[in-house]
Amino acid sequence: MPVSYTRLAQGRTAFTELGFAATELVPSWTASAPEGSWIEVALQARLASGEPTKWYVMGRWSEEPGRTSVPGQGDEHGDVAVDTFVAKAPVTACRIRVETHGEGARVRSLGVLASAIPHRPSVAPTPAGTAAAVELDVPRYSQREHTGHYPEWDGGGANWCSPASVAMVLAYWGSGPEPADLSWVTPGDPCPAVDHAARGMYDQSYQGTGNWPFSVAYAGRYGLDGFVTRLRSALELETLVRAGVPVITSLSFKEHELPGSGYSTGGHILVVAGFTAAGDVVVNDPAVPEVRKIYPRAAFENVWLRSSGTGGIAYVLHPPGHVLPPSDGNW
Repeated sequence: MPVSYTRLAQGRTAFTELGFAATELVPSWTASAPEGSWIEVALQARLASGEPTKWYVMGRWSEEPGRTSVPGQGDEHGDVAVDTFVAKAPVTACRIRVETHGEGARVRSLGVLASAIPHRPSVAPTPAGTAAAVELDVPRYSQREHTGHYPEWDGGGANWCSPASVAMVLAYWGSGPEPADLSWVTPGDPCPAVDHAARGMYDQSYQGTGNWPFSVAYAGRYGLDGFVTRLRSALELETLVRAGVPVITSLSFKEHELPGSGYSTGGHILVVAGFTAAGDVVVNDPAVPEVRKIYPRAAFENVWLRSSGTGGIAYVLHPPGHVLPPSDGNW
């Protein structure tokens, strides 16, 4: 699968050649935008013919509520599906424009995922790799424990898979909001950090907490580096886990397609924390009561990587000083 993640300079970047004809582009960033400030991230692509597209606004982001994706931008070249530019004809280059508004708004990191997902209704499994029998000690948070909490943000905790997953990874790295930042959460809440994450990720237009770049940007508020990318297989997941980096993945499936899940979903976020000796996937799944689950490797890879799902979407979050292992261009 042709895929790349490219770090970019801030401001209006020059066109970056992608090296292949891409069909989807997803920018992601880490930034600061305290109360009264915000940033706007826009993207422009270039067709194989050399013709540039218009600028598409990929998000208006702030730390306070009001952050939003921007619907209704579709034209003859493509459209923005919440957080993803979907090209109608393949593009070979892109650039990003960042505008800061208000005092204190600044961008720390910026990049773009480019990919061309082949049509693949199913995906063949890979053999167990370098992280067999490796499991990271990632704290376990359940979204279900927050059912009914703060329904103004994506209907409440039953839908907070991305907030719960990001909160788990923040806690793994010893980061996240301070106790004073959580004072507004109702006393007795089982994990106020999850409620805080939901508030900090909610996309006003999308009316959900699963916007991929907004999730990464929230983690960036607490010092982590991060980006959205696509991984090609569970072997790349293993490479990161072996390096001590839990990976947040996005997938969709029917209950029978992922044995042991006990539910179906049109879109779900969970944390890959490790692998068994046989290569099966150890996850922190916030949708199940016990959180820790082991999913069969072949089934997990299939529902995560196939073209009818997200095609291998992952959030990679880590402290700036934690060096990632070498990659094949996608991190």
